Amino acid sequence: MPGNSNSNKLIDGFIDSQVVGKGLDERTAKAYRLDLEHLHQWLELESSTGREKWEGKIEAYLDYLSSEKNRRPSTISRKQRVFGYYLSYLAAQGIIEKSRPLKKAHVQKEIKKDVILTKKEIDAFFQAISREYTDLDSDFRKRVCLRDQVMMGMLFYHGIEISELLRMETDDYDRKNAVLTVRRKNGKDYSTRVFSKVLQEQIVKWLDVHEYFERAEGYDERMFLSKLGKPLSMKMVTNIFDKYREMAGIEKEATPKDLKKSMKRYAVEMMREWCG
Repeated sequence: MPGNSNSNKLIDGFIDSQVVGKGLDERTAKAYRLDLEHLHQWLELESSTGREKWEGKIEAYLDYLSSEKNRRPSTISRKQRVFGYYLSYLAAQGIIEKSRPLKKAHVQKEIKKDVILTKKEIDAFFQAISREYTDLDSDFRKRVCLRDQVMMGMLFYHGIEISELLRMETDDYDRKNAVLTVRRKNGKDYSTRVFSKVLQEQIVKWLDVHEYFERAEGYDERMFLSKLGKPLSMKMVTNIFDKYREMAGIEKEATPKDLKKSMKRYAVEMMREWCG
């Protein structure tokens, strides 16, 4: 296995060829890079020899993530797919011999437990989004980040379900009274006042730039649209959440649902701070 001095060059070459070269987005590049950096760090700690087969060591790493670190099956599967791409790239470059397909990793049966985020973690999460918005130099990317701020804020402050979030339409927000109508699957809609002044301002700002995402495909009325002007999916919302969770340094395997479940704990911790 190459040592640390070569690791960055290998990863950079892979990213340039397999991500940037194929027109994939920056989020994918960051995710791939992080996966590969963690892989190389583990390989170095294992003191692997240069003659040792890559496939076996990567399979051992995936088993370690599953059995020792209790990573979710979906996480293991995603990493295994990335590592398979990486091995194919290394073989194509003549760095290793042609590799065999990776064996399916042994994963622990997933038992979903609620993950409650602390006030410190919630603050770090929203600060990560705010920092990105400030640092972006592209108006379009700022609009995308603004959309993400609004979605995450609605999930956290108002406990809205992701499916409800995705059904929202632009007319569901009453700017004058700061009242949001939430469309439920059973047809029993309800209204809630947006109490956060910051979120109120973000929603109005988002609605003012919404037209930049409208592509005249019958989805213009949807509150949240993708870069291509189409409705977002639950997977997209999860990916957006994961991006900022990682940027905030939150190691818990949380989901957007856990974000909305953390409001009560956040309020309790805030009251403790106020009361000293």
